[in-house]
Formats: sequence, C-alpha cells, structure tokens
Amino acid sequence: MGLGPEIYDTPAAGPVQDRRLFVYNGGFLTQRRVRRILQLAGNSLHIGLPKDGDHIAIWGNSPTAHRGLAVAAKFDAPLVRVEDAFLRSLHPGRAGAPPLGLLIDAKGVHFDPSTPSELEELLASHPLDNTDLLNRARGAIARLSEAHLTKYTGFDADTPAPPPGYVLVIDQTRGDASVTASGADRARFVEMLVFAQEEHPGCPVIIKTHPETAQGYRAGYFTDADANDRITLLDTPVSPWTLFEGAVGVYTVSSQMGFEAIFAGHKPRVFGQPFYAGWGLTADEFPVPRRQRVLTRPQLFAATMILYPKWYDPFRDCLCSLETAIDTLAAETRQWREDHAGWAASAMRMWKRSPLQGFFGTYKPVLFEDDPAKARQSGRPWMVWAGKAQVGHADAARVEDGFLRSKGLGADLIPPLSLVCDDLGIYYDPSRPSRIEKWIEARATLRPDQRARATRLIETLTQGGLSKYNLSAPLPDLSALPDGPRILVPGQVEDDASILTGAGDIATNRALLQAVRSARPDAVVLYKPHPDVEAGLRSGAVEADGLTDMVLSNADPIALLAHVDEVWTMTSLLGFEALLRGVPVTTFGAPFYAGWRLTTDKGDIPPRRRAEPTLEGLVHAALIDYPRYRDPKTGLPCPVEVITERLARGDIPRPGTANRLLAKLQGLMATQAHLWRR
Repeated sequence: MGLGPEIYDTPAAGPVQDRRLFVYNGGFLTQRRVRRILQLAGNSLHIGLPKDGDHIAIWGNSPTAHRGLAVAAKFDAPLVRVEDAFLRSLHPGRAGAPPLGLLIDAKGVHFDPSTPSELEELLASHPLDNTDLLNRARGAIARLSEAHLTKYTGFDADTPAPPPGYVLVIDQTRGDASVTASGADRARFVEMLVFAQEEHPGCPVIIKTHPETAQGYRAGYFTDADANDRITLLDTPVSPWTLFEGAVGVYTVSSQMGFEAIFAGHKPRVFGQPFYAGWGLTADEFPVPRRQRVLTRPQLFAATMILYPKWYDPFRDCLCSLETAIDTLAAETRQWREDHAGWAASAMRMWKRSPLQGFFGTYKPVLFEDDPAKARQSGRPWMVWAGKAQVGHADAARVEDGFLRSKGLGADLIPPLSLVCDDLGIYYDPSRPSRIEKWIEARATLRPDQRARATRLIETLTQGGLSKYNLSAPLPDLSALPDGPRILVPGQVEDDASILTGAGDIATNRALLQAVRSARPDAVVLYKPHPDVEAGLRSGAVEADGLTDMVLSNADPIALLAHVDEVWTMTSLLGFEALLRGVPVTTFGAPFYAGWRLTTDKGDIPPRRRAEPTLEGLVHAALIDYPRYRDPKTGLPCPVEVITERLARGDIPRPGTANRLLAKLQGLMATQAHLWRR
C-alpha cells in the first residue's frame, strides 16, 4: 500500500528513547542502514564497557555474539538482540545489500525457543483483534503473494516450478542459528525427508535449496547425494509463492519459507521450533509446550510483520509502516526483475539516454543501438522509444513518459520522473492491445487495500493540484463569461503520436473545436492550447475565432478544472486528470481511459475494452501498476507516493541553462521540419 511513514505505524511498544547500546560486532558500526534504523528506534551505539542502565546489543546468535554475551554476563547488563526483518532485500546480506528493516528484541530472539521473545509475547498475549489491523494483514499478505515478495526477492517471478503434485522439502544453510536453536542437525533434515516420502507415497519430492547455498555463500544440509529418481534438488531461483501453488505438502525445520507457506494456504509439517510453530497453523513434530494459543493466519501475520519489526523508509529517512516497506521493496524488485539482463535501446535521442540509464541501466548499462538487427543480436531485451517505432521495431518493447512526468515540459528537456515500458503495445495506440489495458482489466475488481491506496493517491493528486507536467500559471479572469455550461477543450500537439494513432476522424484542434461547438451550441467553450505549442516547441497552433468564448493562454489547466463543468477532448491526458477531479469527460478519440464506462465516447473504441473498473481501479492501473518511478533525490526506484510528495513540495532538481537552450533549438528545428513537410 502507498502509506506515508506516519500512517499505520503501530509497534508493539513505543521505542525506548536514548537507550545506550554497547556493541562488539563491527557490523553494527560499518553498516550504515543498521546504525540508522537503531538510531531511529531510540538507540545510540557505543563501544567500550557499559555502565548501569546500559544495554549490550548482539546480532542474533551470530559467531560474534559471544563477545557481547561475555560482557553482559560480567557487567550484569541486559541484552538487546538484533536481526534482519522478514522482508530483507533483493539479495542476501552477504552480497552487500542493506536491510529493509530490523527486529530489535530486548527479551529474546525470535528463532530461539529456549526463551520467549517479544514476538512470542505478542503472539501469546496481544489481543490481535483490531479489525483495521487484521484487514491490513490480509491486504499485505495478498500484496506479497501478488508481487512475489519474500525475504530475498532477486529472482525472476516468471520462472516456472516443476509440474504440480510434488512434496516441497525446504533446505536451510548449514549451521543456521534457527536450526541450531531448534536442536536440529543433518540427521533431523534426513528424518524430515523420510517423513515427506512416507506421508506422500508416489509423489515426487522437491528439495528447495536456500538462496545463499545456490549463490555459493554457505552450504546446505542436503547435497546431490540425497537426490534420486524421486527426489530432486532445486537450486533454480523459483518464487516461493509459485512453488507453494504446486505443492501437495510443505516440510521444513525452521525456514522462513515455512512461515510464508502458511499464507499460501498450507499447514506445513515442522521439524524444528520456529516462531510460527505452536499456534495451530502448523503440524509440529517437536511442539513448544508453552505455546497453547490458536491464531488465525491474519493474526500471526499482523504480530510478526506489522507489530514486531522496525521498517525503514530510505526516501524519507524514517521508520515506516509495513505497507510503505512493501512499496519500497516492490519498486526495487520490479527494477531488478525487468533490468538485470540488460537492455538494448533504439531510436533514443541523445538527451534521453542519461535518464534511460538511470531507469533501466542500474545492473547493466543500456546498450544504445539503432540498427534493429544488431539490437536483436545483442541477446538482450529490446526497447524503442514509442513515438519513433517503425515496422522494424515490431518486437521491441515501447518506452514512453509516464502520466506523472516532471515539473516542466518534456520538450524543455526536463528529465522524467516516470516512464512506462510496454511489452504489448503502448497506452496511446488503440490499434493493438497494450499492457495498461491488461492492468485495467485486472483492476476491475480491487481488494480493500488497493482501493484505499488508489483513493489516497487521488486525494493527493487533486488536493496538491498535481498533473503530468505540474506547470504553474495564473488563472485568467472568468467573471465576464456568459452564462451556460462551461466546456474546457484542451488543445494537443497535432503530430503527437497519440493523435496520429488514436484520434480517429477528428484529428486537429480546429476540427475538435468545430465538433464541440456544433454538438453544444449552448455551452461556453474554453480553449486551452497545449503548453508545448504555446512555448513554440511543437505544432498545433489554431485560429480559434468564432469557435470559442475564450482562449486560455498560459493558464494552469489543472486549476481550470475547478471552474468548468465538462472536458471534451480527442485523446488529451487532461481528460484523465479531469476524471480524477470528478469532471465529466467526452472523448472523440480512443485514449487509454476511454471505453471503460467512465467517459462519454464519440470515437471508435476498441471492442476489447469490456471491463468496467471504478475510477479507483483505473487509477491503480494507470499510476501504480503501469509506470516505473525513479526518485530524483536518491536515484532509487520508488513507489508513486514518493514522486507525488516530491512534486507537491517542489523537491525536484531542475536542469541548467544549457539544457533549456538546447530544448529551444530542438523545438525550432522540429517546427521548421513540420512546416517543410506541409
């Protein structure tokens, strides 16, 4: 969900302010993210020897924990155990990835059943009966499943699992602290494997290798010697959520995957004593006697994922809710999954290449190659700027600006804050299906958490006056206008790709004005020229005498929406922005937002647009699912809410004078080329 850091932050207890933690593990001092989360949670780190009232921090049951344990015993100082949260990062910490959150526990450690931890106390005694809390848990579970998020998310979610009907046995890293704390060893894993075979006769057995084992960091308990005709070791990075779908049973000692299996509908067979065992949701071979409470899945999730961890927001540098942490991890994960193989890119202007590298070149630099044959031969996924795509680019993904683009015009060479990369078509071309149409169809039905997120986003956009370009200009004096319903007609760039592909019979600004005046002679027609046309950067100027009651030059189109009754357009994005503000919209073309029963459509709408989403569903598809966003301050992939906050605060770096002069020169050359063609 797109929650700000101040929303839904409901830890089990308030942070202990100014708690002094003495540490004897270098990681506490060298890992900046760990230090910052601890600080935000009310702790200060120190080296040396503790005094009365000081605490000793140790990292779980790590190999260096004995140092802190020894000092704590000598000085009778209380312990605080720190561990990674259950959604951590793209890759394991050994790969250098900072954690998304921490578990900070002054009573025990969640994976060690010998002493109750703060998490166990939550599970045992917290009411866990708040409706809002449990609804949040349900929404977050669905979100993790849909986005294939888990502790480490650096895998391709489309990688297929083996044919369904298998038993899933989960391996762990040899010597893992949770395994040792459960009193387990190699013999326990072998015993579990035997049970899996005996309890599911005839079913194939899949042993899922731990990611750190597959990446060569640490050995697991199972080896190739354990495989046979029935048993297969799977070290391919397949999504746990995909594996759960095809499994007839799940077996684990103490893996976090066992915890996740619960929310995929399984009742895992547990051969250790992990934190999630003993609450009626697992079949326990070695039960913990003191755990007697029966919990529901949302209750287990709420305590473990919402109340217990300290989640971190890297964009606002503060603690945050689980939902905000999910947004952060989902954006980073999407970038990795789409970009880690690298991209070849064609028909990209020179000034666009740097922003494209920022969006798509984090893991491998984008290879710019205009020759389609050479781009294909690169073996990489291939993209082309949508407006420059030609016949030879038929199999390339289309790239375009997103619907919250920047603070300033694209024709002024202002770099984008959002881009779309469409593997099916492109949003403005109705002649073929596009990925946004698939998203709109998928969001015809929304979960409560999705509807709430879209509603908050609409409120943010409308209250902040945010739009694609976020241009500010004074409103003209409208007091002298005659009586009658006011219709705002947005002008467009007449050689824009959305006009060429989606406008239909009415494809010029003059024809649009004539059609509006003919259809509504009683209306007060207000014409707003396109900003790029007004700036002299693109074509589309029109003599509007006799067709309009007022030409609104250099006016803020978003502010105008509060003063009109309707918007009539060919394909302008202003129609979408009008819908957000409750203004009725009539279209003559087939923009992406037309054809879903939310607009009055006079153009030729593709018959495939049959879904009937709500406005919230349309917004979720168009602004949350479809684009990718990049934070201009941190350079990180981010959720839409970060961009809206940056825009609302004006916290967006602007290009320098040279960039603007280049934009003017580019606009002059484009205009001359247009006149020559005419």
